[in-house]
Amino acid sequence: MAAQLMSTSFSYYYHHQTNPIIAAARTLKPSPSSTCLNSLLSLQRFGVFQRARQEKRRGYGVVVASSSSNAAAPLWDSWKPEKSSAASPSLSDIIWPSAGAFAAMAILGKMDQILAPKGVSMTIAPLGAVCAVLFATPSSPAARKYNMFMAQIGCAAIGVAAFSVFGPGWLARSAALAASIAFMILTRSNHPPAASLPILFIDGVKLHHLNFWFALFPGAAACIILCLMQEVVCFLKNNFKF
Repeated sequence: MAAQLMSTSFSYYYHHQTNPIIAAARTLKPSPSSTCLNSLLSLQRFGVFQRARQEKRRGYGVVVASSSSNAAAPLWDSWKPEKSSAASPSLSDIIWPSAGAFAAMAILGKMDQILAPKGVSMTIAPLGAVCAVLFATPSSPAARKYNMFMAQIGCAAIGVAAFSVFGPGWLARSAALAASIAFMILTRSNHPPAASLPILFIDGVKLHHLNFWFALFPGAAACIILCLMQEVVCFLKNNFKF
C-alpha cells in the first residue's frame, strides 16, 4: 500500500511539474486577469487527484457502479421498445394501415376466386409480411420498390433452381435460403419477406407446375397491387388525420 501511495504522489508531482499550463502560470504575476487561470489550475489539480483516487480504487478491486451499469445496458436495450422522440401514433396512423391490409387481402382473395379453376392462388403467406412492411413502415429500406421487386423475383427464382437441383427436402430449403440471403446482400435489396418464397415453393406441391413463372407470379404480380394500396394508405394518412 505504501508503494502505491508513493507511486501516486510521484505521478501527481511529475504531472504538476511538467504541465505547461502550470509552468506558465508560475511565471505570471498575480493580477485580476489571472483569476480564470487560477480556476483552471484548481480544476486540473482536482482532476489529478480524482484520477489518482480511481487508480487506487482499481488497485483495491473496487468496481465503479456506473461503469458496470453502462456495460450491461446494451444487453437489455434490445428487449425494450425503441426509443423515439416522436409522439405516440394517432388513431389514424393505426386505422389506415390496418384498413389497407384488409383491403389488399380482400382484393387478392377475390382474385383467388377467379383463378381457382386454374389451380392458382394469389394469397400466399409471404404477402402478409409484405403488407406489414409497406403499410406499417413505408419509409424503411425493406419497403423500397427496388428492394421489394428485386428480392421477390430473385429469391423466387432461386427457390425454383434449388428444387430443380436438390429436389424436395432439407438440403433444397437450406441451400435456397442461404443463396437468397447472399443474393439480397449482393444486390443491396434487403426485403426479408422474400426469403420465405423459396421455402414456400419447395414445400408447396401445388406451385411446382409454375416452374420459373413462380418468379413473377404470384409474388411479384401481387406486389404491384400492394404498391398501389400503399400509395392510397399513405395519402389517407397524410390528408385524413384523426
